[in-house]
Amino acid sequence: MAQNFASPAEARAMLDKAAVFLKENGPEDAARVFMDKGGPFRDRDLYVSMFRADDGVRLAHAYPRMVGRSVKDSFDANGLPYGKILLDTAVEKGSGSLDYKILNPMTGEPMDKTGFVRKVGGFILVVGAYR
Repeated sequence: MAQNFASPAEARAMLDKAAVFLKENGPEDAARVFMDKGGPFRDRDLYVSMFRADDGVRLAHAYPRMVGRSVKDSFDANGLPYGKILLDTAVEKGSGSLDYKILNPMTGEPMDKTGFVRKVGGFILVVGAYR
């Protein structure tokens, strides 16, 4: 099953690509393209989550039901407020990463994941890889 999951290096590469895309195309086009199921920002379990830096409200996510919700309300399987930590990391440092445990929708089981985060203007991008 592990070969079905993308690597942390692939997640970082997608984050780099997404940051360039956001800078070149703006947040509205970026959000639309990030959410396109058949688009260039979907690869196995990888996808781009985008939210505003000022309030943490999601503008793009692999699961449309998450759009409009604050990332500050996201907790992992152990109660870690991973959304707030990722937001704060990006706002304070510009980029970083965080390890947490979250339900993998592909397997239905909690799994370890590393989220890579970057601030681009007034927006935050996250791409994570299961470990």
